[in-house]
Amino acid sequence: MDSVNFDINDALKHYMSDPAGIPTPEADSALVDCENDPEALADNALVNGVLNPIVDAVAENPDAITRSSIFDSLQFLLKYTSFLSAHALSKIFDLITSGLAAEADVIHHDLESDEQELMAHHKQLLEMYGFLLQWTIAAVETKAAEKSSATVPARGRGKPKGRKDAAGKDATWDSSTQLETALGTMCKVLRLKLSKIFLTTSERDTFISLLTRPVYMILESEQRVKNTSIRMHAFKVLCIAVKHHGHGYAAQISIVQNLTYFEHLSEPMAEFLHILAEQYDYPQLADEILRELSNKEFNSNDTKGPKSVSTFMIRLSELAPRLVIKQVTLLAKQLDSESYTLRCALIEVFGNMLAHLSKSDERGENHKMQMNAFFDVLEERFLDINPYCRCRTIQVYIKLCELDQKFPKRRQKAAELACRSLEDKSSHVRRNAIKLLGTLIRTHPFTALHGAQLARKDWQERLDKVEAELNALKPPVDAPGLDGDKGNTSVDQELLDDATQVESPKKQPAEMTDEEKVAAIRKAQEEAATSEAIEKLTLTKRYYTEALKFIDVLHEATGTVCQLLGSRNKSEVIEAMDYFEIGDAYNIEQNKVGIRRMLRLIWTKGNSDEGKGVQTHLIECYKRLFFEAPDNFSPNDAANYIARNMISLTFGATPAELTSLEQLLSTMMKQGMIPDLVIAKLWQVYGVQKREISKKQRRGAIIVLGMLATASPEIVVGEMETMLRTGLGAHGRADLQLAKYTCVALRRINPTGRQAKESTAKFSRLPNDHAVLVRLAAITEVPTDSKDWYGVAEQAINAIYALSRHPDVLCSEIIRRKTKAVFGRSGSRASSRPNSRPASRDETQPAPSSAAAAEGADGGEPPVPSSQPPSSQPQPASPTKKQSRDDVTGLSQLLFIVGHVAIKQIVHLELCEQDFKRRKQEKEKTAGAAKDRNSLSASTSSRRSVSASHSKDKSKVDEEGDELDLIGGTTEDDFTEAMAHIRERELLYGPSSILALFGPLASEICANNTTYRDRNLQQAATLCLAKLMCVSSEYCEANLPLLITIMERSTDATVRSNAVIALGDMAVCFNHLIDENTDFLYRRLADPDPSVKRTCLMTLTFLILAGQVKVKGQLGEMAKCLEDEDKRIADLARMFFTELSTKDNAVYNHFVDMFSLLSADRRIDEESFRRIVRFLLGFVEKDKHAKQLAEKLAARLARCETERQWNDVAFALGLLQHKNEDISKLVAEGFKVVQAAA
Repeated sequence: MDSVNFDINDALKHYMSDPAGIPTPEADSALVDCENDPEALADNALVNGVLNPIVDAVAENPDAITRSSIFDSLQFLLKYTSFLSAHALSKIFDLITSGLAAEADVIHHDLESDEQELMAHHKQLLEMYGFLLQWTIAAVETKAAEKSSATVPARGRGKPKGRKDAAGKDATWDSSTQLETALGTMCKVLRLKLSKIFLTTSERDTFISLLTRPVYMILESEQRVKNTSIRMHAFKVLCIAVKHHGHGYAAQISIVQNLTYFEHLSEPMAEFLHILAEQYDYPQLADEILRELSNKEFNSNDTKGPKSVSTFMIRLSELAPRLVIKQVTLLAKQLDSESYTLRCALIEVFGNMLAHLSKSDERGENHKMQMNAFFDVLEERFLDINPYCRCRTIQVYIKLCELDQKFPKRRQKAAELACRSLEDKSSHVRRNAIKLLGTLIRTHPFTALHGAQLARKDWQERLDKVEAELNALKPPVDAPGLDGDKGNTSVDQELLDDATQVESPKKQPAEMTDEEKVAAIRKAQEEAATSEAIEKLTLTKRYYTEALKFIDVLHEATGTVCQLLGSRNKSEVIEAMDYFEIGDAYNIEQNKVGIRRMLRLIWTKGNSDEGKGVQTHLIECYKRLFFEAPDNFSPNDAANYIARNMISLTFGATPAELTSLEQLLSTMMKQGMIPDLVIAKLWQVYGVQKREISKKQRRGAIIVLGMLATASPEIVVGEMETMLRTGLGAHGRADLQLAKYTCVALRRINPTGRQAKESTAKFSRLPNDHAVLVRLAAITEVPTDSKDWYGVAEQAINAIYALSRHPDVLCSEIIRRKTKAVFGRSGSRASSRPNSRPASRDETQPAPSSAAAAEGADGGEPPVPSSQPPSSQPQPASPTKKQSRDDVTGLSQLLFIVGHVAIKQIVHLELCEQDFKRRKQEKEKTAGAAKDRNSLSASTSSRRSVSASHSKDKSKVDEEGDELDLIGGTTEDDFTEAMAHIRERELLYGPSSILALFGPLASEICANNTTYRDRNLQQAATLCLAKLMCVSSEYCEANLPLLITIMERSTDATVRSNAVIALGDMAVCFNHLIDENTDFLYRRLADPDPSVKRTCLMTLTFLILAGQVKVKGQLGEMAKCLEDEDKRIADLARMFFTELSTKDNAVYNHFVDMFSLLSADRRIDEESFRRIVRFLLGFVEKDKHAKQLAEKLAARLARCETERQWNDVAFALGLLQHKNEDISKLVAEGFKVVQAAA
């Protein structure tokens, strides 16, 4: 048999350049025949015929591989592996692996028996098997890659076409187990004493590369690396090669290349180096690789490389921190790298180093220095230019906080830095900063002495107490014990010394008595105890001081986190909520503010998942904070606990917070989160009669019940008796706030708007003699001069209009009785002044008119006795100050009722109209045969209901009804016109309308503010006037100049605010009247009082955004508010412009007008002007608009008279992306001063 002449270097050269070109002259003739038709090799019978004898020969003796026919046949098959079946390739793989394994055993035996002469033969055999194994594994991996790429795209697109049978056979073959066997065999070979076989280093390296090259190839496949067994076998081969066969440098090159080109290898390579260092005691390779990476520079466009290296370093620092810490000074160079990914990785590496150091037992100086160095770097990175790096720093700190070691000094600094990061421009950084603060609270170190609570008040008390104890222990400056010493200091020192020297010998012989000894010992012990106590107290004081410093940072942070509740980034908002929840658990006082502020998030728009997420999270937070009793509570105790919490939520709440709380509680009620037992407890608190409870609690109970009733009116319906007895009874009269909230709760019996649609129960209105309505009417007549009365009256009238079948009849009666009470009382004293000023205004004689109204409203109503003279006055002269005070209060209250009834009456008319239309539609749906008759009956019944429910205009409606009946059925338009007529002509001008009497009275009092100078009366009269003006455009037109004058000239901010709101309402009702007068509204933006300014800004925001007023040139006034001293006004203005910018380029359209107004106003300093312009131009996003604005502004440069004007225009141009060279040139030339000749 010819033996093959094999040279490894020659074979590798051919293999590397072109494997298919390797000559195989001695191959089996059956194979050679297939050279021109390689597809015939797919026939297993043919291949088996060649392979089986080879397998037998090699199994008998591994030396058989050296036969040229066998070696060439195998090489031939490997050249055409793409055509071979999986079965054939598997057979070749097995053959070569088992041959190599057998050869390894032979070599091991020969090495043991020191058979030197056989070594050259073994060397050749190893090289041949190594060569063939490398080629086979390459073929197997190519096949596996083809297989995976063939299966992946086929997903969801039917079956892959072509090569069905081949795929079918291949699919059954999994080469993983064979690969593991091959890798195991490689390890076996590498464990041999190869230095005895390969005498030169180059020969050994060549052979080692035959084994390692396929390993690297296997690692290039992500699927293979995921298989733990293969991965570990591959690592084992490399570890032995590096440790025992000088493969270190080659491995270093390969690993660095792998990190650059194969992302999936970053973590496995770290794992490999860890195994190499730990199990094979070879850390040098890791050192070298880290050293190389620390000097590596990455192209700024390269993202893949840094990412892979980063993952590698992080993983290595987790697995083998001791390896990394040695090279950390070199790695730190990459902190200056342009790649933020690398910087992020190093930040995390440093965090892992700190975690490693904190767990180590060593506590020397070096250890301390290292920790400080790492912390210093991390603290610097809070200010990294890239937000991802800043985020990563904070995340590292969050992990460090969870460690057992607390790092108290560094925690304080971390808290301060996190507090600063709350103002970062990146929402990711802010979110993580909130999270870090929450973690710092959760893991704070001040738990040793007094538990985990962080209430500042308690800690301050403890500190004060310790300081007092310290001061008591330290002897005072003028203590008697020091007197002697003080005296001595004044004596000459020499005298003292002499005296001591002379006397001391005499004293020495006299020994101390036992008593003296005991006393001396006791004194020494006391002094020692005192100094120990002082030391202990000093340490305690330091502990308290540090705790207070930490709490102060948290208090400062809470203010910023409150602002972040308004962030657009929903995950940031959710993080802020969690922070407040954690803070509350640790009793941080400031967090109570945040928990209140969170309530407004219930209004977050829920159209997206994020919006719903915020609402759901808020409800969950509140549920955990207030609605979950401790586990050990009984059901009864739990209900008490929850009820108490719910009531406490109302304490000190602003109207806005109460509105939000109502929405929250009604949402929770709808979701069934509030048990019936809790509701029963709330009713108990509200209705308790036997023992005295605080007003706040009783009020809180009814507020909460009223809120819950918005979701479930049945809550209130069942407890009407309790409400009449308590809120509208003696308790309500004594506490008007309680009465007010009881009225609100009663109103909820009849749900309105969206709640009416959602409610299943239908409410039928009550007759006017029902106990509830009688009590509601009576509560408005409570004699009091308290300001709370106005709230009660407003809600009582609201409740009457919500519940009564004929609310206007009842309200007419209330007005009549109140008029009688006011003017009846004053009329008897007015006869002495018949010519008093208001008499002329009241010639209309309220008594007869009231009687007329009463007759119109209710036929059987007796007329009011007309004992009062015609000259009854609103503000009569009175014998006593108290009487005068009562008259003024009574008149103010009367005007308030009149104004409110007028507004509610308009709403009532609209409801009647809606009711008519609804009934008409329902009737029209009925059978076609009775259509006409039904339509007629619907219109008459509706008219009847309107005429019955509208006492002040009954006759008018009846007349209209008769006319409409003649037509044969009322249309919707006719009815709408009738209602408009009632509103416009009847309510304030009808002969039988009781409100008509008060229109002139209100305008008279407002017009003569010097005669009626009482502040409350003026407020009530202006409010009444404003409300009446919203009823009728005629009355509005007549009194508009008066209202504008009041708004301009009144000294009372409340009156001015009310006038602003009223003008806003009129702009909606009677747009044509207000449109020419909007300038007066804008003027209020410069009002000296912030509350008026704020009201005006809110009113204008609503009107402009709703399209109710046309914006002319006045938006500049709104823009000035962006720089207002009051932060709330500035924020409102920002919100306005942000919303306005979403409406058809509005900011762009009005920018030039705004710019002119702002630039002309000398009161605005340059910095403020620039901030406003920068903010506004932020909304001009389109290039086209920027260019057009730039051209308009550039035209002004030549016309600028002062340098400031020129600078303003130039600044605006600098902010616009106009890309116009002419403009840039014009600006570059600067402001030119042209002086005229003298």
